[in-house]
Amino acid sequence: MSFPARSPDASRRRRNVHAVTLLLPLMLWLAACQRDETAEPAPAVGAATPVEAVTLLTSHLRAGDLAAFARDAATPELLPELDAAWRAGRTRWPLDELPLSAQMPSVLAALSAPQAERVLLQTFNRQFAGAEREMRSAAAGLGGFAIQYLEQGGDFSEDERAHYTQLIAAASAWAGAAPLADRARAQETISALVAAARAGGIASDAALGAAGMQAGLTGLSPLFTAGKLRLAAYGLDLDQAFDSVAATLESQTGDAARVRMRYLLADRPVDAVIAVERHDGRWYVSDFLAHAREAAVSPAAAAPAAAPAEP
Repeated sequence: MSFPARSPDASRRRRNVHAVTLLLPLMLWLAACQRDETAEPAPAVGAATPVEAVTLLTSHLRAGDLAAFARDAATPELLPELDAAWRAGRTRWPLDELPLSAQMPSVLAALSAPQAERVLLQTFNRQFAGAEREMRSAAAGLGGFAIQYLEQGGDFSEDERAHYTQLIAAASAWAGAAPLADRARAQETISALVAAARAGGIASDAALGAAGMQAGLTGLSPLFTAGKLRLAAYGLDLDQAFDSVAATLESQTGDAARVRMRYLLADRPVDAVIAVERHDGRWYVSDFLAHAREAAVSPAAAAPAAAPAEP
């Protein structure tokens, strides 16, 4: 099975839209400024059934286990290639599948900087404290732009387009009523995220790459979990959304299937159909796997062959 290659610009555009879908307050003001290998056998990669291909990845996000998400979203032969691409700085998959991925380098730098809490709070107070109307207007504008982009273009599958449009609409509606400019919440959020970044030990994008994909994702898990908790303080409970997921098999033909996934995000229903596919007896989400294949391709392999010189 082959997948169309995506250009670097298209991948960046996809990541930027992902960043808009959720974590809007963090995007508005934060981005501005050994496992015991002998304890038990390694778990099988991928899912045993089409429905599990969706629910397994959801459970990893619920647990804040980004390394497990990567392990089960890609086929085994891709994982070493992805790690090599990660270490070479060619990709940060699977972070590209998550909100705020495009802002990750600046977020890590801001959270790990000297006196990060003081500097970030000063930035918030100067630019956003009390500016409730302006922040809500900015969030609504970002949401509207993202939906328009999804509808008119972008490098997305039809399933992604339908799903992300609902995500953006739900997140925008939440942002329109969320206390985004509340100083007390901002201070608590900054403190929690700085502490989580320190606990993970990943202070920069360079450190993330040097750690390798699995260790780097493990180091980011405390920050991901803290981000979820702080969003809940703003009224967007992602764990509640993960817990509400109901997945059912809609159709299956051989090694291809479609799974219907329903859940609530910010009290709004989301109804999406997810394509999944089977490789060596295990099931994977097709879009995630396509993105992983793209990320694993080296620049030399991805470049078109040069035309022979004229005699």
